[in-house]
Amino acid sequence: MDVIAATEALSALSHETRLWVFRLLVQAGPDGMTAGEIAETLSSLQNTMSSHLKLLLQAGLVKSRREGRHVRYQADYEAIKGLVLFLIEDCCQGKAEVCRPVAESLAV
Repeated sequence: MDVIAATEALSALSHETRLWVFRLLVQAGPDGMTAGEIAETLSSLQNTMSSHLKLLLQAGLVKSRREGRHVRYQADYEAIKGLVLFLIEDCCQGKAEVCRPVAESLAV
């Protein structure tokens, strides 16, 4: 991941509703949720939720697939892993042993 992609992802997550949506999709696992399910769970209007989901899609944090009349969203775990690894890449003032456990847990 590069600085531009990381900035876009972090910008998308900087809004409270989008952060809740993202966390909800991470918890939902690979099955994900439809926009309607997400909106209902978070007590949000569906058209507002669609705007938030569009920004998360553009940032590369979620994926979508059409199922008939509905669109199902799921967290993009590879993108999440890339963002976390990018954030810790230069951490700990050269003391790799401090960040190694985090990096190793993401390498699975």
